[in-house]
Amino acid sequence: MLHEYRTEIHTLKQDNAHFANIFAQHNDLDQQIEHATQGDTPMTESTLENLKKEKLLLKDEAFKMIMDFKNSQA
Repeated sequence: MLHEYRTEIHTLKQDNAHFANIFAQHNDLDQQIEHATQGDTPMTESTLENLKKEKLLLKDEAFKMIMDFKNSQA
């Protein structure tokens, strides 16, 4: 997720528990979605779509936090 911001992500994960939690939840959802799309975990399309939406919301929140952090460093 957001590989171009590796440095900022690393710092935020160490310094901000909320960001670290968001990042972990995003990765967990990514794994669940991957398992479902590969057929390893049975899941309805509706459930899968909901997981994808939740993952996107977490990514948006993480991105906002990264941008706020970058702006505070400028």
